[in-house]
Amino acid sequence: MIPLSRLNLLFTLVLVFGLGFVTLTNFVGGDDRRFGINLGLDLQGGSHLLLEVDVAQLVEERLDDLAESIRADLRSKRIAVRNLRVRDEGIEFALIDRSKSAEARSAIARLTAAQLMVITPTDNGFRITNSESGLADLTRQTVAQAIEIIRSRVDETGTKEPIIQRQGTERIVLQLPGVDDPEQVKTLLGRTAKLGLQLVDVSVSPDSVRASGRVPPGSELLTFANDPTQFAVVKRRVLISGEMLLDAQPGFDSITNEPIVAFTLNAEGAERFGRVTAQNIGRPFAIILDDEVISTPVIRGQIFANGQISGDFSVEETNDLSLLLRSGALPAPLAVVEERAVGPGLGSDSVVAGRTAAMIGLLGVAVFMIACYGMLGVIAVTAVLANIMVLFGQLSLIQATLTLPGIAGIVLTIGMAVDANVIIFERIKEELARGYKIATAIKTGFSQATSTIIDANLTTLAAALFLIFLGSGPIKGFSVTLSFGVVSSVFSAIFVTYVLLALWINIVRPTRIFAVEAVAHQHAGHAGNTGHNIGHTGHNPGHSFGHNPGHSMGHGKRRKKRGRR
Repeated sequence: MIPLSRLNLLFTLVLVFGLGFVTLTNFVGGDDRRFGINLGLDLQGGSHLLLEVDVAQLVEERLDDLAESIRADLRSKRIAVRNLRVRDEGIEFALIDRSKSAEARSAIARLTAAQLMVITPTDNGFRITNSESGLADLTRQTVAQAIEIIRSRVDETGTKEPIIQRQGTERIVLQLPGVDDPEQVKTLLGRTAKLGLQLVDVSVSPDSVRASGRVPPGSELLTFANDPTQFAVVKRRVLISGEMLLDAQPGFDSITNEPIVAFTLNAEGAERFGRVTAQNIGRPFAIILDDEVISTPVIRGQIFANGQISGDFSVEETNDLSLLLRSGALPAPLAVVEERAVGPGLGSDSVVAGRTAAMIGLLGVAVFMIACYGMLGVIAVTAVLANIMVLFGQLSLIQATLTLPGIAGIVLTIGMAVDANVIIFERIKEELARGYKIATAIKTGFSQATSTIIDANLTTLAAALFLIFLGSGPIKGFSVTLSFGVVSSVFSAIFVTYVLLALWINIVRPTRIFAVEAVAHQHAGHAGNTGHNIGHTGHNPGHSFGHNPGHSMGHGKRRKKRGRR
């Protein structure tokens, strides 16, 4: 009898059948299933987009903002300047009073220190440009921020496991598995979603500004989003920006029942919005998205954290707008440089080829194991099947994306799955050759092989984990399936194989567990017979010496007694 605890048996059965049930969810439940493996772009087709971040426009906007800050700061210090403008990727201006050059330079240095900019003196003023390191840092941060915002926007559309990677310095690769028409995604990515709440300039009318062509200082002329023929003059100063937005959800107005977007501001935004609205009751303010006026409501009372955006929206438009606001504004506009569709034909052929390779590999393993180990080989093949179920169950639980390299990792796992079984079976064979009983040999073989199996697989697992965290693309897809394959292989070898072997031995009670054992027992028997003969050899002399002489001596004494009579 091989000891098999109920806890061990229950743990193995629950894990195998539980993950096996999760594996079956890949074939039932449709697209709304809770668990399942997602197919990558190379297996099911989809769309491939190459996006370019317009860093140059971002740099220009930063320079415009910095120029306004410099103008305001120098004016507050009573330093008069002229011809302050942005030109040739830099800011330049002239000082009216050259004696204040040092004071102006000190003020500019405080404003530009964090932006790593270069201040160059000119004949009568200064020129401010981005340093190479500052421009490189700005580009890197902009692209990284754009990737995160793209990911949040794409995830909310329901696209499963998109691939978003940086390419070069200013480009981003976006792959959308299963998306044949990426127009909705392109529409969402084409909007930077820069939200701003700004006061309307009521000192002039839009018509007079258009007629004269003169915009009041500190104001700008913008068009309405729903009607490009209408205009509004708004203050340039942004009272509330999108960075202060905490949440945005689509809804309906309680009075007019029209679709709206309800927004919530963070603590800083609520405090500022409450102060501004209290000071400007009765004045209109503009809700601006991407330099277009959404609406110009009138402030009726003090507003703090909560508000709403309305503007003749449809339900779909409020959903898209709330999604854009929740995900945050893109730091710079995105342009689609390349777009192509990946057909599912190649993916289908790859799936069939991968499935064929896996079946051939499994069949080859089964033939080899059964030919070498007989019934133990059958048990090993059964453990491999359980290993495959556990592997797919793990991948389904985390909703992993399966790619061509991932299929290669699965095929490799099947081929390596019996390594641990071979180690265990050879240990058992060695114990049987020493003359131990079957139960003792199996128990000893498992205990001696377990540490070896764990050590050998830990090194493979460590290498695969390094590939997951340091690699990307195909390398990462291969290493994910390999990592889970190592875990499932160790579990199937140590737990599943032991349970199956214990059940077979305890129920069937075989006298022989594989064919090679007969040779081992014959040698063991000869050794035993030799020892038995030696024992007889050592017993017979002792028997002659201890028994026969004594027997003779006893008879001699009797004769003497008879003679006396």
